[in-house]
Amino acid sequence: MNRGKRALTALHLILVWALMAAVVPALGLALVLAAWDGGPGATVVVLALGVPLALGLPTAASLPVRTVVPLCSSAPQRLGWAALVLLLGTLGVLAGLAAYGAGVGLRSAGTGIALAGVPYAVAAALFVPSRWVRLGALAVLATAVAYGAFVSPAQAQQRRHEAEVARYREKPELLYLGAAPPGMQVSRAEVGPASLSVECRPVREGDEVGYVGLTVRPPHTPALPCPEPADSRVACTVDAHGETRRVRDVPGGSREVTLARRL
Repeated sequence: MNRGKRALTALHLILVWALMAAVVPALGLALVLAAWDGGPGATVVVLALGVPLALGLPTAASLPVRTVVPLCSSAPQRLGWAALVLLLGTLGVLAGLAAYGAGVGLRSAGTGIALAGVPYAVAAALFVPSRWVRLGALAVLATAVAYGAFVSPAQAQQRRHEAEVARYREKPELLYLGAAPPGMQVSRAEVGPASLSVECRPVREGDEVGYVGLTVRPPHTPALPCPEPADSRVACTVDAHGETRRVRDVPGGSREVTLARRL
């Protein structure tokens, strides 16, 4: 690909990104408002106006590369290319919304608007007959998947943990109890002079066997150590964060696990 074609390709991808970044958030907001206030009729009207616009703008953005991208050489082909870009890009936007709902954070609303056009630019890049452009698009796609599936959820979990710790420190005289483990529900609660204890059992008692007893109280000073001398029937460990874990075998083949965590 010579320098002129590289410039046309860059202009083409920038146009696709900019146009779709402007149209997709506005169309999404219009759909939400129409469904919220106007009912099915208003939603149909928004789709009838928005879909042709969302097809027409990528078609216009394909004009600079009609001699570079084979699918953009004629008007019918450009329309089919725009439909493919719209479909693939919308799938990418939906995946991004699902990741956002699962806790992937955005720094600002402007970042979200700018990112809305990226899936369409990546989809358009996949149709450019250049190995390096396609490899770049695949690299962007792989980065987005890795960030949405692994990096950002871990960061969101860390932010939630920091927010919880900040809440504990704001009012240290209060005791906070977290949610019940998945598949379990609180069956008994007891408030003591300086502690809060709950018992959790499976939601479907007949299908699953399990029990969780949780006690929240002010931290011990010093931290709880493992018993000395060690008990051969109890496995006790203390990790680098001071969390004490004791596992004891009980009759019937079950195990009793006791965790002491300092927040």
